[in-house]
Amino acid sequence: MGILTKLSNGSGPSRTRLLLWAKYSASSVVATVLSQAAFALCYWFGTAALVASLVAWVTGTVPSYLMNRRWTWGHRGPAGRDLLPYAIIVVTSAVLAAIVTTVTDRLVQDWTVSHAWQTVIVSGSYLGTYGVLFILKFVLFDRYVFARKPAPDAAEPAGERTPVAT
Repeated sequence: MGILTKLSNGSGPSRTRLLLWAKYSASSVVATVLSQAAFALCYWFGTAALVASLVAWVTGTVPSYLMNRRWTWGHRGPAGRDLLPYAIIVVTSAVLAAIVTTVTDRLVQDWTVSHAWQTVIVSGSYLGTYGVLFILKFVLFDRYVFARKPAPDAAEPAGERTPVAT
């Protein structure tokens, strides 16, 4: 059964989930464009791949957090319990990107290709790392970072339990 058939008969993801996915994707595109431009510019002007990765990470992480928290998942007010798990996830992503770009940089230098091609290849490895992590980060953000606590059951006041028949 095709995805369009599933969506039209209601057996696929809900409209709310599709909208959440679309907002997350749009936020990721904005953050990716910013961080990718920062990486490519830093690397082009001779910054080490590790440093370029860190500059790019900071450039993309701040708008990503703000857009995902407020717009994608609709959290308002000051940052609360979501900041630490978010930071852990994005710092781990940054470390992985730094490792991948540093290794790619060392491999490409051995090939003695032009600096323009080195920039394209190493920038591609930076982008590829985040491309691989895209879905994993969505799941972690949705399930753990920005998850809403379930509302208490209105039928059962807190502290009272319905007796179980024996």
